[in-house]
Amino acid sequence: MTIQSEITTLWDRYQNGLTAAEASDEEYATLEAFLEALEAGEVRAAEKTGDDVTSWEANEWVKRGILLNFGLRETLPRRYGDVTYYDVLPLRDTEDLGDRGTRNTPDGTTIRRGAYLGSDCIMMSPSFVNAGAYVGDGTLVDSCDTVGSCAQIGENVKLGANTLIGGVLEPVEDAPVVLEDNVSLGAGCRVTSGFRIGENSIVGENTLLTPRIPVYDLVEETVIFGHLPANRRAFTRYVESSVSDHELFEGGAYKPAVVATDVAEETLEATRREEALRE
Repeated sequence: MTIQSEITTLWDRYQNGLTAAEASDEEYATLEAFLEALEAGEVRAAEKTGDDVTSWEANEWVKRGILLNFGLRETLPRRYGDVTYYDVLPLRDTEDLGDRGTRNTPDGTTIRRGAYLGSDCIMMSPSFVNAGAYVGDGTLVDSCDTVGSCAQIGENVKLGANTLIGGVLEPVEDAPVVLEDNVSLGAGCRVTSGFRIGENSIVGENTLLTPRIPVYDLVEETVIFGHLPANRRAFTRYVESSVSDHELFEGGAYKPAVVATDVAEETLEATRREEALRE
């Protein structure tokens, strides 16, 4: 049997009443093999099925495997240094990272089981990568960053300090947040609720990207929701709200929007990664 078929069978049993108290060594062996496959990058919570950034789709069985690791395990006291914490899983073993040239600086980089970090990555302290997330080669996770469950981060991505990449674990059919190769996010950005960013795009600091906020794409002269096309420079602007005529808003009410333009060469130069950081 493949790991996918084993997880699918175990999910059916879980849906039919299997509990953590009833799970045996055989079930735990399946869960461990699944987590190891995630950590090796052999399976992913989502995959690109076409050429466009909108073609990303969730691998439902993978997300179910992550949920099984919560539902079929007991919460236990665990140790990390001098700290006791309570969780269903220990933190991820990081011995494999050094062999790939990936660094996580002390003393607050937290990587949960089932997370993948590629070669030549940097995790600055403090930062957090959740279960099921995929972080591609050469990507920088800066201080105070959070990479949510199942988020898919491409190669050579820059996450500015204090950036939040949301997680989408449930519902299992929904694709998670996706940042394709060579994306750069300024400090304080928030990307949530399955929003997808196309390759080579650059997002200005403190920009909120979520499917509920319109993206005014000045390249194609259209308004889109839920994704930012490839090769765009995006930043926040404010547009008039439908409640502007309310008597409580004498000066008018406004809501956030995102404006997207072509990426200029000087902008690309400003965001290119520093090779010295990875020597």
